[in-house]
Amino acid sequence: MSAAEVRPASLSDAPEIARIQRVTWRAAYTDLLGAEAIDALDAADLEGTWAETVEFPGTRVYLAVEGEFTVGYCVAGLAPADESATADGTAPADAATTALIATLVVEPRWGRRGHAGRLLGTAAGDLRSDGLERGITWVAQSDHATLGFYRRAGWAPDGTVRTLDTGRGTLREVRLTGTLELELTH
Repeated sequence: MSAAEVRPASLSDAPEIARIQRVTWRAAYTDLLGAEAIDALDAADLEGTWAETVEFPGTRVYLAVEGEFTVGYCVAGLAPADESATADGTAPADAATTALIATLVVEPRWGRRGHAGRLLGTAAGDLRSDGLERGITWVAQSDHATLGFYRRAGWAPDGTVRTLDTGRGTLREVRLTGTLELELTH
């Protein structure tokens, strides 16, 4: 196995992040969204969105790299109020110290090699250095692999759910929460 690491993303990484998103969405969401919706993901639009995300103030974008290959990404930062709010819309007492792992994706062919753990561990460490203490993320209720990953990291559902309209049906997501005091093991 080649050397694996996590590094901050730069603007020049936007095309590769967009490629990984398209590949991963094709594998994970074709049944839910339909092949035509996945095929309609415009590379230039995605690249532009990722360039904006990399430069967005307060947002951290990380890349998992193995050897010469970029194999995954993670986006994290302070949780927006609407993401961390309780089911009735009120802010939790620790809203000012709650982080959001907005997305954490590893290209399927690179799975089970520790990349997701390195991404989450690196993000958690940097978020702690920003004064954040707790993390949240949203995961599709049917995504047992991702739910299992976060559970192994010590995160658990907090009882909050949301339903998204996909255009072909609905997607139910559960919110997970856990400490940012993660230990990265090699």
